[in-house]
Amino acid sequence: MAAGGGAAACENHCHGPHRPLTCSCHPIHSDKDLSALSGPYPFVEDPCTCDIVKATQYGLLERCKELVEAGYDVRQPDKENVTLLHWAAINNRQELVRFYISKGAIVDQLGGDLNSTPLHWAIRQGHLPTVILLLKCGADPSLIDGEGFSSIHLAVLFQHMPIIAYLISKGQNVDKTDFSGQTPLMISAQKVIGPEPTRFLLKFNPSLNAVDNILKNTALHWAITSGNVSAVDLLLEAGASMDIKNVKGETPLDLARETQNRLIVYMLTEEERMRSRKNCRLLRIVEKYELFLLLASSLTLMWAIGYVMDLSSDSWLLKGSLLLLILFGMTLFVRRFVGLRNRRYLPTAFMLSSVFWMSVTWFVWFLPVRVADTIFQITVVFSVVGLLYYFYKTWRTDPGYIKTSEEEKKENIVALAEAGCLDFRTFCPSCLVKKPLRSMHCLACDSCVARYDQHSLWIGQCIGIGNHHYYVLFLFFLTMTGVWLLYGTLLYWSNHCATSYRQGGAWSYFTEIIYCSPWVFYIFTLACFHTVWASLLLIVQLYQITFLGLTSHERMNLLIQNKSSKHPVSLRRTPYNLGCFQNLADFFQCGCLGMFKPNVIDWTKQYNLFYLAKEKNLHSV
Repeated sequence: MAAGGGAAACENHCHGPHRPLTCSCHPIHSDKDLSALSGPYPFVEDPCTCDIVKATQYGLLERCKELVEAGYDVRQPDKENVTLLHWAAINNRQELVRFYISKGAIVDQLGGDLNSTPLHWAIRQGHLPTVILLLKCGADPSLIDGEGFSSIHLAVLFQHMPIIAYLISKGQNVDKTDFSGQTPLMISAQKVIGPEPTRFLLKFNPSLNAVDNILKNTALHWAITSGNVSAVDLLLEAGASMDIKNVKGETPLDLARETQNRLIVYMLTEEERMRSRKNCRLLRIVEKYELFLLLASSLTLMWAIGYVMDLSSDSWLLKGSLLLLILFGMTLFVRRFVGLRNRRYLPTAFMLSSVFWMSVTWFVWFLPVRVADTIFQITVVFSVVGLLYYFYKTWRTDPGYIKTSEEEKKENIVALAEAGCLDFRTFCPSCLVKKPLRSMHCLACDSCVARYDQHSLWIGQCIGIGNHHYYVLFLFFLTMTGVWLLYGTLLYWSNHCATSYRQGGAWSYFTEIIYCSPWVFYIFTLACFHTVWASLLLIVQLYQITFLGLTSHERMNLLIQNKSSKHPVSLRRTPYNLGCFQNLADFFQCGCLGMFKPNVIDWTKQYNLFYLAKEKNLHSV
């Protein structure tokens, strides 16, 4: 790792009574090497007689104080050229770090085979508390060790993301170069196979097109050279240039062909094709209206399916062949003109197209023949209008994205790290934000959402604090629309089909209604499908909101935890459940004619349960 010595020295320094002690006697280049050098060993020596190096490794503060007060010079390196501060740093002995610095230890003392500082040792081991302490005591993170790496390079090399975040937030340049001019992003792309920490570094907006001093390679060049497919994908997605040539005059694509990595060659050629498309004016216009094209094609597809089913021909083989041809054509159209980002809206387009043709069927087939009375017809129109309105409100309303400035992100990282809370429970490594209570990072939206419920397949949008109540009302009106249409369809069949269920039995009635009007049966099937899923979701949502005070995500998490826990937690005994009526009042922000006072909580900035506990006590009284 960072200190000198041999196998005997390594064995002498790696004995610990309670926890594995890491040794730093050899250069270490992976977590596997680290784990191989650590392990539990019995401590057989008397703490009162051990030497100061071993006392430092074990964190025996009183023994170390005794030896220092007796005249031991804390600056004096051992036979491996390693100081006591190095040993305290590598073993995360913070009290000893403070003590040795107070006694005159040099915070940036170089030592060991790799000529490293105590800060370098702490970073290699991932000891964030010691890193924070050393920086507060004046350690210089820009110093280069014997391998040519600065602090941020080492944090990247050993994949310690919290330390990377802290160093950058404290002012370290994300594009700092090592002895050969390589940036941390280049180091990650070249030497760390996998998506991390490349994905993490990209959150801090590093230079994608910087080149090193020797080979003039960009981070993309280095990722291709090492065969790092994940890094190649991330860099291309981030917009890394494919035109920069290295010292040999090779572009990334030239280099990929030279390495004969077929997957990377395919990725680069596809990206080159996609980027060339953006230079075409016509394709740019098409890309601008992708969602409109998706909706229009979905409407056309659903009409074509119904039209084929309604053909007078009795040949189902012909109809089946036409349907397959239509589906194949639709698939080709979507792949050609709709990007990957917008294809996630396919279920949304299908749902809206279904509602459109259900409404058309009502007004064209049912309304002229007076299937029902005027009040019933007005109710159907009201349901469709309510459905479309609340769909629009759910889709367009901010669900509660957690938004902070770059400066606030860095301040939060520093504050959380120094409080010992920089972990996934309180910090989102994707958004680089402090996570409020009940928030969750949505992978589809790539953002944290306050009081997260789900990412709705049918809306194509996250459901959170901002639009959750609109979503519930959308489900209600969709269920209502489906039920009215099903009722209208049954009335239409009873008035226009020659048979009935009582006269011919189930099978005869089923075949007759299909031949009577295939289009109406097709719309009836769509209405059944949407009514079933919408009504089930509505029931689940109302149960969770009213009786549990939980979101879908919270309920699923508790159910999973209870399966593996010896002490399961009741879903109804959570800090968020304030009683049925109060839960509804809080959710819809409605006072119910003054009977209840809804709690107004900004869930985008709520980080503790104190307020909720206080409110719950007030309501229980």
